Amino acid sequence: MPSLSLVDIPFDYRHTCWFCAEPCNCTFEYHATASTPHQSLSIPACKECLKLAKLNQLTSIWDCQVAVKDELMRIYAKHLAIGINWTEQELIDSEFSCKVFEGFKKSAWMMYLIAKERVNAPGWPLSVNGIPLDNGGYEMGFEFDGVKYRSLSKAVSHYSRILGLDKLFFEAVLSQVGRSRFGYAVRISRINIASHKRVKQQVLKDIALEQGQPLQNDTWF
Repeated sequence: MPSLSLVDIPFDYRHTCWFCAEPCNCTFEYHATASTPHQSLSIPACKECLKLAKLNQLTSIWDCQVAVKDELMRIYAKHLAIGINWTEQELIDSEFSCKVFEGFKKSAWMMYLIAKERVNAPGWPLSVNGIPLDNGGYEMGFEFDGVKYRSLSKAVSHYSRILGLDKLFFEAVLSQVGRSRFGYAVRISRINIASHKRVKQQVLKDIALEQGQPLQNDTWF
């Protein structure tokens, strides 16, 4: 498979992860489907965000970005909670004395700041060969069946949990059919809850063919 076009990288962001702004030397390849509002592309990513992005491709690179942020918030919830429970000055003035708590006192605020900056990193506007990517009117929030979710990834997690769906398969179907057919993706996922991996792969291939595009990535689950 030929390599994908690397997005334009501003000079100040060389070797920087687009998802979290940490230094990086990896790239994440996003393979577009018929429903994706942008072309296939390659984007700089650190090792952790690369792993998370591969598991949360969803329907566009922007949905993927939000999903990675959601996962970073879950992984580093304890670090982020430091800023809720303490101020920097309170940590400095705290009377921790034993070695364990003394180490926490010295490093806690830095851990909080790093986690917060990674979650809040906006990523630079995307373009390829000087041409800005059309986001297709992308909106971070998502509404389905009268319920509003903060993001598409939150809706996916909610339905996967309450219906016992295979989340990776659900996301793979959704990636093929797009946001507007979220209900269809739910139905296909429910029908195939107990299906073997080979059957699920065939379902994805059939959907891709219906969309007029061969399946680009058959290793999502």
